[in-house]
Amino acid sequence: MTPFAIAGVQMHVNALHSNVDGMLHRLDLLMVRFPWTQMVLFSELAPFGPLEKFKLPQENAVIDQFREAAQRYRIWLIPGSMFLTHPEDGRVYNTSLVINPDGEVVRRYAKMFPFLPYETGVSAGTEFCVFDVPDVGRFGLSICYDMWFPETTRQLTSQGVEVLLHPVLTGTTDRDAELAIARATAAQFQCYVIDVNGLGAGGVGKSLVVDPTSLVLHQSAGQEDMFPIEVDLSMVRRQRETGMKGLGQVLKSFRDRGVDFSVYDRTSGTDAYLKTLGPLEIPQQGSKAGLHGDMRADAEIGAFEHGHRSGFATRAANGKTVTG
Repeated sequence: MTPFAIAGVQMHVNALHSNVDGMLHRLDLLMVRFPWTQMVLFSELAPFGPLEKFKLPQENAVIDQFREAAQRYRIWLIPGSMFLTHPEDGRVYNTSLVINPDGEVVRRYAKMFPFLPYETGVSAGTEFCVFDVPDVGRFGLSICYDMWFPETTRQLTSQGVEVLLHPVLTGTTDRDAELAIARATAAQFQCYVIDVNGLGAGGVGKSLVVDPTSLVLHQSAGQEDMFPIEVDLSMVRRQRETGMKGLGQVLKSFRDRGVDFSVYDRTSGTDAYLKTLGPLEIPQQGSKAGLHGDMRADAEIGAFEHGHRSGFATRAANGKTVTG
């Protein structure tokens, strides 16, 4: 058995002022109540909320506060994410930090799929985040919308990731779809999924922890919640060896696949249909997107039915038997 205690913190996030003191206060409470916790994960953009105007330089005093807290409690700390400005190109990235128990920032991860067309002004990251916890296992990080693209988790688990840490900020009606994706991701890639959402300006809650069989180990509701869960990484390794419940060995099957997917070759033409979908933009009132195609289809169906009825009437008039 390789146990490791990971706590998610689902907390209220304010959009108009800093939430850093509130995060540190909740961390203090968490470690008093559950001193056996070894890693803590907050929700996406928890420190300053969803407004890009609160962006900070890549190195700042807030990060130092989180580093000190991680060192004080001897924990791994992922304090959600923040909008950070790149010192060279000036671009803004939605960035998560991985801080080790020595208070060192060992990884930075920039969200690969900003929630476009809504999350404008934020650039997309291009590098994956994988890190090892000594004597425990391999962890990976993705942020919110990243999980809607299974290629991101495929890349991480192909590098041996056993626990996917997933801070989110979802306050919209698609949260239930995200929960389904989180469970499917755990089963598809035979890994734990730790999915932490915020409240208020930080989301609608419903954080969850899923094991590699897609079993939900914990499901938060719509109030503040601290949920330390002890995961067992030997379960991940056993399942990857023998399959989920002794059945599907999906990582091995993907490894031994007999096909390469031409859709990932942008010059192949396989994705020609995607190019017909129009620009990535926010829908407007009375949007007619897709209606022209539907109208043509309806016209073709109507013409077919009209011809079919006319033919039926003609054959009936001639006294012929009609079937079908």
